[in-house]
Amino acid sequence: MTTNKQMIRPYGDTLNDGKVQLSMSLPMPCGPLGEEAAKQMALKMGLHDPQVVHSTPLSDDFSFYIIYGTSEHQVDISKLHVVDVGSKSMSKEEVETFIETHFREPLVFIGASTGTDAHTVGIDAIMNMKGYNGNYGLERYKGIVAINLGGQVDNEALLEAAISYKADVILISQTVTQKDVHIQNLTSFIELLEAENKRQDFVVIIGGARIHHALAKELGYDAGFGPKKYAFDVASFAVEKLKEKGIKLKEKL
Repeated sequence: MTTNKQMIRPYGDTLNDGKVQLSMSLPMPCGPLGEEAAKQMALKMGLHDPQVVHSTPLSDDFSFYIIYGTSEHQVDISKLHVVDVGSKSMSKEEVETFIETHFREPLVFIGASTGTDAHTVGIDAIMNMKGYNGNYGLERYKGIVAINLGGQVDNEALLEAAISYKADVILISQTVTQKDVHIQNLTSFIELLEAENKRQDFVVIIGGARIHHALAKELGYDAGFGPKKYAFDVASFAVEKLKEKGIKLKEKL
């Protein structure tokens, strides 16, 4: 058993026993042959003594499996490096006070689900007044004008609207991300901003189920927010960044 607190393994029944749960879908009918195929896949992934504990058909030719097994690997957490947003999240009231203190006029946030993405649950949760899970959306924030363009918005249309509304912050949601189509779409938007010499005019933030801050920075965005993030997280970063960029700041007396 691992005793070094910097070295960790997964656990299920007892500490550091290496127990893990794995799920997978296979392009074959559900049955004994499918279960054996799932078990062999787990073995090839390095799991010891894999056991198929659940299987179910998805259709005549596809099936789903859950497998328990043991991993011998461990991780030295002292050597890990995490890229995160870095800013401290403020409450809605703290964000409103920050805006009133530092900015001379309302801040304009414009958001959309772009490209072929028609799912607006994420952008609605951040933008719309009702918000999500008891956390109000940006429409309810004093000092913020929130404009939600909805789904399937072309990159060009989003930029045109951002310019027209004199936006300060652009929010892009990417919910449907099969085959990494979101990477190409997000890259294209940054390239569009740069081609129009508009990149420095906005704070640009992305969000979605498969979005994280490291990816956002790699693609040229100011920040990225994944699951379990709310309007106050996004607003906190945005107002700090706007202050840093000197956008709409009150004149010092």
